[in-house]
Amino acid sequence: MQPLCWPPFYVTVMTATSEEHAALRIASGRKPFVEPLRLGERLKQIRLANQWTLEDVSQRTGIARSTLSKIENDQVSPTFSVVQKLISGLNIDLPQLFTPPKRERYTMGRRDLTRKGKGQLHPTPTYEHELLGHQLAQKRMIPFKTIVRARSFEEYHQWVRHDGEEFLMVLHGDIMLYTEFYAPLVLAEGDSIYFDSDMGHALVSTSQDDAVVLSVCTRGDLV
Repeated sequence: MQPLCWPPFYVTVMTATSEEHAALRIASGRKPFVEPLRLGERLKQIRLANQWTLEDVSQRTGIARSTLSKIENDQVSPTFSVVQKLISGLNIDLPQLFTPPKRERYTMGRRDLTRKGKGQLHPTPTYEHELLGHQLAQKRMIPFKTIVRARSFEEYHQWVRHDGEEFLMVLHGDIMLYTEFYAPLVLAEGDSIYFDSDMGHALVSTSQDDAVVLSVCTRGDLV
């Protein structure tokens, strides 16, 4: 009698509603796309993360080294008793073993230096923006320093709004922050705030000199 083997493990990719899945099955005559969990790859990841050799795992679990190698290379599907030995011998639980392996990430090591006063200037009637790190393309954040020229909310013809989120910190002076859904807020030097930047907003200097703020915005297509 053949030993009981676990069937391939799959997780349904939930990218549509149940009605859409049903329509897809009817239209194509096939089952919804499923993605294998790759138990062998996950086992190898756990082994390497603990700096174990195949022999180390074999001694811990009582499973032959050749069998472990075949499992890692997806040449065999482990029996239920083998899975139990792996969980017990490696001191892990079942979800850990069946969690999809993380993909390796590679950093490009990018950087972009902006010397004082050397940012890219974008003056407007109410603000004078200085874009920082402007030479770096495909950034996830947009940092800039702003001199707030506006002295009253009436100087704005409409709300300032853009996709994403924004962090703002007052570097010099005082400002009044107007937002679409909240009462005006006074921010002094050193104060900071984080807000959804698709909410209408506007800054007004309330100090004797024009206030200076540092802002960091997320790119709307990346949040």
